[in-house]
Amino acid sequence: MKDLTRRQFGAGGAATAAAALASASMPRFASAQTHAESRQFPQGFLWGCATAAYQIEGGAAEDGRGPSIWDTFSHTPGMVTNGDTGDVADDSYHLYKEDIRLLKNLGVATYRLSISWSRIFPNGTGQPNPKGLDYYSRVVDELLANNITPYLTLFHWDLPEALKGGWQSRDTSKAFAEYAAYVTKHLSGRVHHWMTTNEFSCFTDLGYKDGTNAPGLKLAPAQVNQVRHNGILAHGLAVQAIRANTPSGTQVGLAENASTFVPVIETPEHIEAARKATRDENAPFLTAVMEGKYLAKYLALEGANAPKVAPGDMEAIGSKLDFVGLNVYTADYVKADGSPSGYAILPRPASYPHMAATWINVAPECVYWGIRNVTDLWHPPALYITENGCASDDVPNAAGQIDDTDRLMYLRNHIGNLHRAAAEGYPIKGYFLWSLLDNFEWIAGYTKRFGIHYVDFKTQKRTPKLSAEWYRNVIARNAVE
Repeated sequence: MKDLTRRQFGAGGAATAAAALASASMPRFASAQTHAESRQFPQGFLWGCATAAYQIEGGAAEDGRGPSIWDTFSHTPGMVTNGDTGDVADDSYHLYKEDIRLLKNLGVATYRLSISWSRIFPNGTGQPNPKGLDYYSRVVDELLANNITPYLTLFHWDLPEALKGGWQSRDTSKAFAEYAAYVTKHLSGRVHHWMTTNEFSCFTDLGYKDGTNAPGLKLAPAQVNQVRHNGILAHGLAVQAIRANTPSGTQVGLAENASTFVPVIETPEHIEAARKATRDENAPFLTAVMEGKYLAKYLALEGANAPKVAPGDMEAIGSKLDFVGLNVYTADYVKADGSPSGYAILPRPASYPHMAATWINVAPECVYWGIRNVTDLWHPPALYITENGCASDDVPNAAGQIDDTDRLMYLRNHIGNLHRAAAEGYPIKGYFLWSLLDNFEWIAGYTKRFGIHYVDFKTQKRTPKLSAEWYRNVIARNAVE
């Protein structure tokens, strides 16, 4: 896709959020400003927040919920910092109405949340648990009552423990499609936007190759590649199941942390190198999903370790999507070279700046190039940034306020690059900030705070941070300074 002429967009999109400002619990920005340098987003651009079930819900053993692999993993000594678990987390299972009030105070139009598979099917398959479905039905009703559109993710890593073999088994892919069919059929009258899976590499490679995530295995390369294949197959079968069980017009996509590459210099040869890197380095996951096939060079590289593909698998995996969700936090810089691949991924210098979660290097261009590279390669009809945010060493001051200026820096620069993508005509429709709340941050436990609301995990008190005030202002104006 060639560069499009930058154009000026009219105001709009979040005007109704202004009414929420008067009753919100956060201090207000001065309203009598002339925002001559504001970068306006397109009218109707969707602003939201994102969370995940195991990270916020708690209620781990309530109302018939079965254990997930993260319950087992977090209770295994040495796997999670400080021995933390998601047993209680933010207790959103009981406090969801309070959390939805926080969303309303921000003025968001959308909320991305995930469903706990084992809350619906305690054994992963078989007999559904009506109390599990009832919980999410109540959450959806509360969101809609507050004029917030739910975007539901069906799988955000919390695989039911009872599924034998986990992602090593093709049966898990089939069970996921059955679960997707059941949930979407029962909620589709009120939920019109679905994401199948969240971040393939995190529940495949980190869980079955590196062993750092649940279930904590370190398999041989051929087994890892089969796990990867079963993960994307589950996505494809779920897309088909959703299409078969929901009305016409239901939107289906996924949320993927595709490796993001930024040209070291914005010249044609380096831009092309970044595009090549995006396609090649995402070969087992997003590239296979978007193209409905594995790259020949990927299969050749893996050789005898390449995944075993059954008839019909790739057709399912390549099922047409209504949108692509990108979880973008950081990037690698790429330059063109004379190698067979045509690119070199540059090492990160030890001096390169990073956030409190050190895997997040400060590379705000990642949002723009994540959107542009995916669009140039595969031309999806719509894109969302389904996660973007950072951890900060948040410490309340003497007045109980959290002035997370480093997070403001991160968000201001990333959303500025989001605006660049929108202004150049790329099909970016919305942005979900990670995260609404401090929460259980997987192997980091409660030591890394990603929320724009501070959570006292002993009392469950929620306190808006300075970043929540800033984000509310962005939403109200549909613009970033």
